[in-house]
This record gives sequence, structure tokens and C-alpha cells, in this order.
Amino acid sequence: MLLADCLPADWRNARLLGRVLTEVGPSPVLVRGGRLYDLSNHVATTAQAVARDDLDAAGMDMGPLDELTVASTWSSNAADVRLLSPLDLQCIKASGVTFAVSALERVIEERARGDADAANAVRQSILNRIGGDLKNLRPGSDQAEAVKAQLIAEGLWSQYLEVAIGPYAEIFTKAPVLASVGWGAEVGVRADSAWNNPEPEVVVVCDPSGRPVGASLGNDVNLRDIEGRSALLLGKAKDNNASASIGPFIRLFDDDFTMDDVRSATVRLEVEGTDGFMMTGESSMSLISRDPEELVRQTLSAHQYPDGFALYLGTMFAPIDDRDAPGKGFTHKMGDRVRVSSEKLGVLENIVATCDQAPPWKFGVLELMRNLAGRGLLGVSA
Repeated sequence: MLLADCLPADWRNARLLGRVLTEVGPSPVLVRGGRLYDLSNHVATTAQAVARDDLDAAGMDMGPLDELTVASTWSSNAADVRLLSPLDLQCIKASGVTFAVSALERVIEERARGDADAANAVRQSILNRIGGDLKNLRPGSDQAEAVKAQLIAEGLWSQYLEVAIGPYAEIFTKAPVLASVGWGAEVGVRADSAWNNPEPEVVVVCDPSGRPVGASLGNDVNLRDIEGRSALLLGKAKDNNASASIGPFIRLFDDDFTMDDVRSATVRLEVEGTDGFMMTGESSMSLISRDPEELVRQTLSAHQYPDGFALYLGTMFAPIDDRDAPGKGFTHKMGDRVRVSSEKLGVLENIVATCDQAPPWKFGVLELMRNLAGRGLLGVSA
């Protein structure tokens, strides 16, 4: 597959920051002017790169994008490039319940106690009663507080509605540093999960000061049965081997791509199973309840991120298509091909495996430091 095929529609004009695996280790790369450049002799990590404003004159030319091919887990063909997650030392955060639809689905999970069989009946019983009231609410507003009081009186209040329309957003740590996977990799679900789904999202990337510098695509793999049993199981449901996918590149903000493009983005999802099952859907960022910059501010809150951070912005897509039997809803099967795409961010594609069958995460911070030191790269960026 050509590298250009997974890139934004206007890739010839885009500035895209990423990472590739070379013979000597991971290297940050930059797409500019339709060509790929290895930045490793200029910056050792993408965490360093996002804080620099001198990338456009740096790097070793690796060739034109429309001639380079990329490697994937589902193809044994020789390729020029193996893409990694574009993140390295950045902290990986996520925001949840940022769309009214996802808020309802979290309430449904909670009421159903993680039981997919019960979810359909719960959904029908509450959707018409509160769905319309949530769509146009500004979280933390007086109107939101009035709706909250009404729902409490009706016995319908939930911790998920608190973060959906209350003053504080749900912000959590999605994965450890260096644990995310990129385009072409296997993405993991726990073997003991019977109800799970992909979550197609935009991921905003911020520099050490908390300034948003670009965006990427993400799959915030979700285990609905485990989280549905208790919100205190969020870590077990969200942070697992290969469960955070990001890529293919970070599109850096410039005159051709701004935060307004993030706000207006449509994120599409395709799932293709080896059993012939097909599912499609989309999430419109224009319907998000909290502005991306507000979510960034709440992530910073009383914290600092000296290596920067990436923030999944949440999704309105919660698949309820029946896959095996009426009322059973959707859950992954091993071998599912998942494609998350958006016109100005490209295509993030992965194959679903169980977490214990996906390649284990072994390349941590110490290993990265050893690798960079062995290559003489630790001093290349001030």
C-alpha cells in the first residue's frame, strides 16, 4: 500500500509529523511538500519536535510519498516504511462523555450493569425521556443544572450525566507513555470482554506549555461490559495492551489546517469482519458538548506536562447495530479491520486482536533512552 493512501486528501500541502521504525530504531519524520524527511539528526522525539518552529528546513529526504509503501500486520509485502504511533514521550490522556449520544450510552451501560442483552431494553426506556434535553445543553450552565435537578427527581441521574452536563469534564489517562500503537498495527481488546467497540476520535496534540499544535486520529478502544459494571473499572476497561491507537500522523496546525478544522471535522468509522459483517458510522465534531480548547484547559487544570500531551476528544459514535442476534448489539470479533478516517487527517487502520495475542509492549522509556544514546541522538535537540 502506498503511504499516500493513508494520508489526508490534501497531503501535498500538509505538514505531517510522525514516527517510523528504521533499522536502528524509531525516528521522527516530517511530511512536507509531498516528501518524507527523517528528522532524527535534528530532533530525537516527536515530543521535542512539536516544541520547535524550525522543522521545515531540517531532515534527510526519504523520498516522495506517492512512491513509498507502508508495512502492516495484514500484509507480508516488502515496504519502505513501517509507521509507529506518532506519539513517543507525550502523556496520553482522554476525555469521555463529550457528546450527548455517548452520554446516553454510558448511562445505558451503567443501568444494564455491563449486560449487552439488557442494554436494548434500557435504551428504549430512557432515550425518549432525556435525549432531547441533553443535545443543546452547555455543560455547567444554569440550564444544565435545572435538567440535572429534574433527572435527580425522576431517579435518572448518573455519574455519566454529571460529566456530560456538569462543570467538570471527564479526563483520564488512556495509556502509558510509548504504549500507543499506530497505523497498520494490531489493536487489542481483553480476552475476557464480551461487549466492546471501537471509538473513532480526533486526538489533539499539545506542546509542553499546553498549547495545541496539531491533531491526529485515534481509536479509544472501549470495553463496554467492564466499564458498565462500575465506573471504578475505567482503568481496566480502557488501559490495556495495544488498546490505544493513534495515527497515521500528527497534522500540524498552519494556515491550511487550524483548530476550526478540528471543530468541523467528520470522523468516519468502518468495521469489516472476517465473517462478512460490515458496519459504518460517523461522528461530527460540530456536535461536541465541550469545545476542544476547553477540554485542553481542563486537562491542564492543576497539572504540568513537561513533554507535552495528547488528548482524545471523545466520540458520539456508540454502535448498536446487531451483529449476531436481535438485541445483542455490536461487539468486536478477532480479525475485524477497523478504519477511522477524516478528510484532513487521513486514515487510521488496524486489525483487532486480543490483548494477550497482540505484540506485547516492551519498548519503554529506558529502552528508548538506551537506543537514542547508542545512536548519539540524545544531544541533537536543545
